Amino acid sequence: MTVSRLLTSAAAALLALTGSLAAATPAGAADCPSGNFCAWEHANFEGQRANWHGDDGWWESHIADADSSWANHGIAGPGIPAYVQVYSSAHQGGHMTICLAPGQEVAYNGAANDSGDSHTWAMSC
Repeated sequence: MTVSRLLTSAAAALLALTGSLAAATPAGAADCPSGNFCAWEHANFEGQRANWHGDDGWWESHIADADSSWANHGIAGPGIPAYVQVYSSAHQGGHMTICLAPGQEVAYNGAANDSGDSHTWAMSC
């Protein structure tokens, strides 16, 4: 077998292996229902979870100012607001603490930790 054929075979085997691994990996590490934005009270998607499929101008007391990890499992598509903007005050007031792109999961963010009070779905961050 020539060196060229050996390298081609090795590359094909590596591609097949990584393709298989990618298929076996779950879509997201966070347990958040499809179509929802979720926030957890602890880092690494631990503790009590809150989830929404739409905007919320005033988070429930158990998650307000107690959010430490987030997942955006919203549905993306043309003309659909698929980004999630989290705000430090009710009714999308105050400053934006974190913004998640479609499919993004954040296990912890020190700047946004324990700061969320409301969120909205948007077309971008």
